Amino acid sequence: MRQWLASILFTTMLFVSAAIYGLIVLLAAPLGRGVVYAMVRAWARFVLALLKRVCRLEYSVDGFENLPATNTVILVKHSSAWETIAQLAIFPRQCWVLKRELLWVPILGWVLLLLKPIAINRGAGRSAVQQVLARGASRLREGLWVVIFPEGTRVPAGQTRRYGLSGALLASSLGRPIVPVAHNAGEFWPRRGLLKRAGTVRVAIGTPIPTSGRDPREINDEVQHWIESQLHEMSAAQPDARQSPESNVEVRDR
Repeated sequence: MRQWLASILFTTMLFVSAAIYGLIVLLAAPLGRGVVYAMVRAWARFVLALLKRVCRLEYSVDGFENLPATNTVILVKHSSAWETIAQLAIFPRQCWVLKRELLWVPILGWVLLLLKPIAINRGAGRSAVQQVLARGASRLREGLWVVIFPEGTRVPAGQTRRYGLSGALLASSLGRPIVPVAHNAGEFWPRRGLLKRAGTVRVAIGTPIPTSGRDPREINDEVQHWIESQLHEMSAAQPDARQSPESNVEVRDR
């Protein structure tokens, strides 16, 4: 019961803080994208601290040293709402491939628009892929990292689906490596679930996967194999993760 009450409190504070921060960010928009991004990142860190304090859910990151010096494409497992917030605190300045409908949400959509996302119509097929390639290349040249959820939608913990090719195509078209990222957030903050379980979300950043001169399908298979293998190892190492109430893991930030 305590965890349910904590989860309800956190969720309420999450939405209230998003509205308040969102309005402040919109007012600060004339100060430039750098200021806007810094404020949004501060909100993400606030939410993660709130999650730790209220729900006793924290996170640890392994593999910061695998992030290359030059910005590139990051492919992240998508099983929770957690990673959509945490990626802001974990990775350097970034943009994201997301469904265009998110831009229609009051306040949230307006803030997202300021951050130059790659908004696509997921039902557009090949046209959507071309948008990712064109806009993604532009964002990379601007110095942003491009974060993509290759499964396209949140997949319940323990499940997977065929990874989309857009990330591999984008990276290979520019000869940039892909950084694969696995995490087990879906075990603690389930897809479409209100309850946030206590414990520690584990995040693993993999060694960059080279793309130059390679078939994008081969690249994609390697990315998916690495991410899903990492998730299997996490599950095997912490079979009782959902019941873990406490954690003393020190979280590194970048």
